[in-house]
Amino acid sequence: MAIYMDYQSATPVDPRIAQFASPYLTQGFGNPSSLHSVGLAARGAVEDARAMVATLIHAEDPGTIIFTAGATEANNIAIRGTAQRNFSKGKKVLASAIEHISVINPMKDLKKAGFDFATIPVDHEGIVNLSALEGMVTKETVLTSVMYANSEIGTVEPVKEVSDVVHSKGNYLHVDAVAAEGKLDIDVQRDGIDLLTLSSNDIYGPRGVGALYIKPGIRTQPVLVGGGQERGFRPGTEDLYAIAGMGEAAHLASNEMQSEQDRLRAMRDALIGVILKINDSRLTGSRDRRLPTQASFIFKGIEGESILLTMDAMFGIQVSTGSACSSKTLEPSHVLLAIGLKHEEAHGSMVLTLGKGNTLEQVPAVANAVKQTVDRLRALSPLYGK
Repeated sequence: MAIYMDYQSATPVDPRIAQFASPYLTQGFGNPSSLHSVGLAARGAVEDARAMVATLIHAEDPGTIIFTAGATEANNIAIRGTAQRNFSKGKKVLASAIEHISVINPMKDLKKAGFDFATIPVDHEGIVNLSALEGMVTKETVLTSVMYANSEIGTVEPVKEVSDVVHSKGNYLHVDAVAAEGKLDIDVQRDGIDLLTLSSNDIYGPRGVGALYIKPGIRTQPVLVGGGQERGFRPGTEDLYAIAGMGEAAHLASNEMQSEQDRLRAMRDALIGVILKINDSRLTGSRDRRLPTQASFIFKGIEGESILLTMDAMFGIQVSTGSACSSKTLEPSHVLLAIGLKHEEAHGSMVLTLGKGNTLEQVPAVANAVKQTVDRLRALSPLYGK
């Protein structure tokens, strides 16, 4: 029987969410912009979902939530839209060196419009260097982006401390919370966050929808132009099924987060304990400031792609190596390079991300499969032991 441990790249839609949202495919299918009763019912479903997403992150009110086509679009609105709307404040943007590619690339794209982009260094655990950040932020730094937690190494960032630095010396803080949503208690008001990105599928909702929190008073602009949907920030007829599903996913995540944290943390710690008994293995990311769902490792002398394929083909266990959004390249993970690993070390990563389908009883089978996989690949490697 297959064991899926790649929940950070994709989650199944929770059956309860699918049941909740499915009527919007065939019955409550109205256009939320229409003024007749069917349209008004659809509008009510969108606003209900907006309120549930706002509750998940402790936003000031539902009106701070903008639905998008996914986290990548939300990141683009937050970064490109905010930087371009506020260019009179300055033309500098910053991002941590371990941000997702959908944050890094929009910032690189801003350079074409004359913005200056620099990356904030992190330590060997992936924690943002606050002293370096303080030296880099100026009043001309219009936007700084630091993720809530990293999906590849599991490290949780000191977001409140980052916010204090950014707001004392610069302007706005954007946080990509996709890896942390539903796993950690995110409070945008407590943490001083100006813009925050969310994804539906990362909380077991439908794919193709995300959300952007925009703090009241923050000025930004759309990256697509069209109609006036979503306060004009995301024009286009709303995907009612996906949005309703994301709202219900947020509702379930709010109610079940603590129990899932406790359950998955125990599983995570058990996996880390047994896998680190393998010779020449090491944990990546922070041991203490870590997502409850994530265990990531480096194995000397072998390739991560070989680990992934062997685990899948021989043992029916799905794992990851690096980010699924950039794994098509042959380049080593920019996240692992940023925490100080050498190129040859960065190629040997394995990432386990846990979810609702995993149980503590699976740990021995996974640990045994990892041990056999590593031993087998090292026996075939001309590099290991040399």
